[in-house]
Amino acid sequence: MLAVEIDLHVPSARSLKDKRQALRPVLDRLRARLPVSVAETGGQDSWQVAALTVAIAASSAQVAEEVGDEVERTVWSRPDLEVTSVRRTWAELD
Repeated sequence: MLAVEIDLHVPSARSLKDKRQALRPVLDRLRARLPVSVAETGGQDSWQVAALTVAIAASSAQVAEEVGDEVERTVWSRPDLEVTSVRRTWAELD
């Protein structure tokens, strides 16, 4: 399983509601188009800071990497969000 953690800055947000309105289209798009689970995992109480974690379970590492690449492209394509960092972590299942 691959986890992709994305830290974001939402410069246009002036409230938590503004931030959620900016994040909602990204979360919905990822859930609708890709075989992933995604959640806001950080910055819930900050107006302009957010962290998303995307979990990818795939039949092979190559497929997981390709899905991870598409996740990043989707988030980077949003002009209203600034990506501040991206981390990928592999989880080994016993």
